[in-house]
Amino acid sequence: QVQLVESGGGLVQPGGSLRLSCAASGRTLRSQDMAWFRQAPGKEREFVASSRRGEDTKFYADSVKTRFIISRDNAKNTLYLQMNTLKTEDTAVYYCAASGLSRIITSAVREARMYTYWGQGTQVTVSS
Repeated sequence: QVQLVESGGGLVQPGGSLRLSCAASGRTLRSQDMAWFRQAPGKEREFVASSRRGEDTKFYADSVKTRFIISRDNAKNTLYLQMNTLKTEDTAVYYCAASGLSRIITSAVREARMYTYWGQGTQVTVSS
């Protein structure tokens, strides 16, 4: 079993930055594929970014790929999402997700159904 706890959300003005953290327990991040998803009010959950285990391979949604950076600190068992140049359309609840032992094929890293464990989410609001 894996427990994920997100933090770092809040209210920020357009153009600002935030860094989200996802602390994991129960299994090391080193052995899992990890990702961030988000869900805005009235919308479906959407993929933001992913980080493959054992590789430096990262994937991003087109809407964030020049502004967001996903990273992990295996020693701290923590996943991060650095969000820069935030826009009002980035407003959402952000969720951390972990694959567990199963390795996710490249073509499926953007699919929420491929991730077994989820955090409770952290609210990010971008508004002036």
